Amino acid sequence: MALTDDLSANSLRTAFSRFPSGVAALCAIVDGEPQGIVASSFTVGVSLEPPLVMFAVQNSSRTWPVVRRNARIGVSILGEAHEDVCRQISARTGDRFAGLALDSTDEGALFLHDAALWLDCSVEQEIPAGDHHVVLLRVHGHATHDDAHAPLVFHGSAFRRLQSRDALV
Repeated sequence: MALTDDLSANSLRTAFSRFPSGVAALCAIVDGEPQGIVASSFTVGVSLEPPLVMFAVQNSSRTWPVVRRNARIGVSILGEAHEDVCRQISARTGDRFAGLALDSTDEGALFLHDAALWLDCSVEQEIPAGDHHVVLLRVHGHATHDDAHAPLVFHGSAFRRLQSRDALV
């Protein structure tokens, strides 16, 4: 077995890309405008009592400080149909929500239609972690949409789709 001691950002990015993850859009209505970020570092089940989830955000993010100002944040676990939506919300320029089908709560949590899961959250705690912050979110409500939308998966620096065992036989 050979392990590398190359811990450069590029080497680690490549290594970490071997771990498949879902993709979450974290969105809110702030000052009357939709705001949001996308995270592939999202993790559910951090705690059931109290209900907590988490994600990591780069310290250099300009959008997260805006989104976190809202009392509630809508987490949409992106569905298979959201590959272009993910790129749109992640864009640095332009109207990142143009043409998107959205729902919101009275508290301003913003959700994308056709998501695999919706979580209505608030910021519980932010923990400095190197060039990122780990953000714990408290879950106040959820909607699974009766499993109508399969999740989008990010693996090997590319979007993928889940395939059931039945489809392989």
